Amino acid sequence: MEPTQVTEKASKFMGFAMDFAPKLAGALIVLLIGIWITNWIVAILKRRMEKTKVDESLRPFLMSLVSVMLKMMVIFSAAGIVGIQTTSFVAVLGAAGLAVGLALQGSLSNFASGVLVLLFRPYRVGDLITAQGFNGVVKEIQIFTTVLITPDNRTIIIPNSAITSGAIENLSVAGTRVLETLVPIDPTEDMEKVRRIFEEVAKKSPGYLAELPITSPVVDLSPTATTLAFRFSVIPDVYLDAQAFAKEEVRKSFQAAGISGEHEPVMEIKLVQS
Repeated sequence: MEPTQVTEKASKFMGFAMDFAPKLAGALIVLLIGIWITNWIVAILKRRMEKTKVDESLRPFLMSLVSVMLKMMVIFSAAGIVGIQTTSFVAVLGAAGLAVGLALQGSLSNFASGVLVLLFRPYRVGDLITAQGFNGVVKEIQIFTTVLITPDNRTIIIPNSAITSGAIENLSVAGTRVLETLVPIDPTEDMEKVRRIFEEVAKKSPGYLAELPITSPVVDLSPTATTLAFRFSVIPDVYLDAQAFAKEEVRKSFQAAGISGEHEPVMEIKLVQS
């Protein structure tokens, strides 16, 4: 290559560099300042949500959403300063997003369901719920899944789309639970004696709420057994302990009182919301 050609190319490169350098410097400045402002806004949002006591399960989602949106705006602004055509970039990004969306339909369904859970809040972190056949306390509400801790300390991870597609029983929302124990007894037994035993068991039960009544109506009659529904109210968080206690103590009390033998109670435990 001749010296004149080298000089021309070097001159063109220097001209291009002189024209492009201010744009690149401006883009870098916008990028750095934009990211700093984004982090500052997210930090303020975090403090504000803590101060106003926004639901803990909603905070990480909102902060990550705001952070991603602001950073995308900063990146597009920096690209525009450099001279990159952002319209074509957005079109390519949209096409890529469509392809990824088709490949991740299940995950997007879980994401949409997670957003619905966070917005409408059928349950919150700390609530005791029954969903998809599992009973447990909500430990985390994530974007794609909900994490439950069962009474026997198992960790259950359920996809959000599965939870929102079925029935959700929130055992904490009402504040009280009526524990119902179905007890068949011999028709010849003294009903008042049986009901006194029920009252003694209820008053010793974990989470018993004394301000609410203890009832035991007859719910079924047959030639061999009369079935009573033993009902009393408990705190929702301990209803499983109360359930086990009622089942054991009623049997022990019946045996001690001589209510046993052929018609020893076989109990079915179920919950009725108060």
